Amino acid sequence: MHKFDLYIGRSVFWATLGVLLLLVGLDALTSVVDEADDMRDGYSFVDVLIYVGYTVPRRVHEFVPFAALIGALIGLGRLAASSELVVMRAAGVSMFSLSIMVLKPALLVAALGFSVGEFIAPHTEQLAMSHRALAQRSESAVAGRFGAWNRDGNTFVHVDAVQRGGIAYGVTLLSFDDGRRLQSTLMAERATHAGDHWMLEQVKLTRLESGATHVEEKTLWRWDTAITPQLLTLDVVEPETLPVLQLWPYAQYLKQQGMVFVDIELAFWRKLLQPLATLGLVLVAMSFIFGPLREGTMGARIFVGVIVGVVFRISQDFFGPASLIFGYDPMMAALLPIAMCWLGGAWLLWRRA
Repeated sequence: MHKFDLYIGRSVFWATLGVLLLLVGLDALTSVVDEADDMRDGYSFVDVLIYVGYTVPRRVHEFVPFAALIGALIGLGRLAASSELVVMRAAGVSMFSLSIMVLKPALLVAALGFSVGEFIAPHTEQLAMSHRALAQRSESAVAGRFGAWNRDGNTFVHVDAVQRGGIAYGVTLLSFDDGRRLQSTLMAERATHAGDHWMLEQVKLTRLESGATHVEEKTLWRWDTAITPQLLTLDVVEPETLPVLQLWPYAQYLKQQGMVFVDIELAFWRKLLQPLATLGLVLVAMSFIFGPLREGTMGARIFVGVIVGVVFRISQDFFGPASLIFGYDPMMAALLPIAMCWLGGAWLLWRRA
């Protein structure tokens, strides 16, 4: 039994790894082509390659469930084509035992993908966003094309890019009174965090006074705020790339500020439940191999895997925004597609058993 375990595990693991490398490579190549359309002075082809290179860990994390699905179809398909699965069943290996053998390498892949998404992708994604924003930012714009907005009381904050070490670039502050009337705007080339405040450099402050404007230019300006570099980093990157341990506190902070927070909770549950999604898709792949695809060709198996992966992604994209619109629990939106995979795969395997 131990030999069967290792044999099936190696077959599924290496097939999954190969599919993952292929999917990530194709997606990265497509991203290079898309980013090439934005090339201009300051944002060269080398910058495009650096940006895409930084985003590779995030792509690995995203494609792990789909690679596990197609990898299981390929790995088990090879064993089915050579009748090795039939021999194992004839030797007394139950369907339940075979399922455990296949889920073990899938669990390893899921754990590796979760680790990449939790400990590597958040840092590299921040570097990617900062690199692109700095290369493409316009000094004449009030708020750059990239970056994110935040709020500190009656002051709305936009930052183009944030680097590690508490350095921000392209800071814009829009201050309003209690009647929501604009009082002043401030633009700073750079900001450095200094404990309980920020020191803004190359500041241009515009005050609106009695129908007129008053402009001041300062070399340095102290900005007292509770906003930290970590919080700005959370704003700049996409929620799906943030660590699980930071997503939930960030959602609570946005809730306290009166800002939209449900999408952060949805990203939290999706990322937390991704290993279950990976195992559910592998279970579906097993049900196909022991069922309608047992005698199918390799091309047919890959095609079915792609279709199932697309349907799973569409269901995620449907239930997620639906939770934002209709107001039901984001955890349910993240759990429903996974539950359908587990129930569908288990039911098909039970029928074959």
